[in-house]
Amino acid sequence: QVQLAESGGGLVQPGGSLRLACVGSRMTFNMYDLHWYRQAPGKQRELVASITEGGTTSYVESVKGRFTISRDNAKNTLYLEMNSLNPEDTAVYYCNAKLIVGRLYDYWGQGTQVTVSS
Repeated sequence: QVQLAESGGGLVQPGGSLRLACVGSRMTFNMYDLHWYRQAPGKQRELVASITEGGTTSYVESVKGRFTISRDNAKNTLYLEMNSLNPEDTAVYYCNAKLIVGRLYDYWGQGTQVTVSS
């Protein structure tokens, strides 16, 4: 069974940085488009950043210039480098892997909490 495991969340002061990681197992990692989502209390889950199988990246406007998504297929790992964090970035962050081969394969991690507060 495919598994995605996030790590790297925590408490950080405004202006600080964190790097999230998501390790995939039991999957052909390099075939998947990968995404980071976040969900703040009382809000809908939001797509934050994406990286395609080919390495093309995209970001929600609110994180452009501050967050960087990357992948290391040799390590089956997805990353999200987050800089200049502000309290509005506080949320549970989830990694997601999607692949369409005949049907949609759609997998989620368990989430990691990021709290930005002084």
